[in-house]
Amino acid sequence: MSSHLFAAAPALALSTQGLVTYLQGLFGPLFLGIVGIVAIFFLFTREITRFVQFIVLAVLIAVVFYTPTIVQTLATGIAHALGV
Repeated sequence: MSSHLFAAAPALALSTQGLVTYLQGLFGPLFLGIVGIVAIFFLFTREITRFVQFIVLAVLIAVVFYTPTIVQTLATGIAHALGV
């Protein structure tokens, strides 16, 4: 009898959108806080070159974190450019 219940139930798709939103809400402020502290440290020690390198790297990480589809888009574009 229980096997009929499972066969009649529609297949549910696994959605991770809630998890993505939760992790972005959790790590977003933490990431920005760490970036701010390190940036202030580099500015106070007058290491402008390292500050600029750090900010560029932080922006790249933030773009990948907040728009994960950009990785797939870049990979597809590179593959088409290489003729693969």
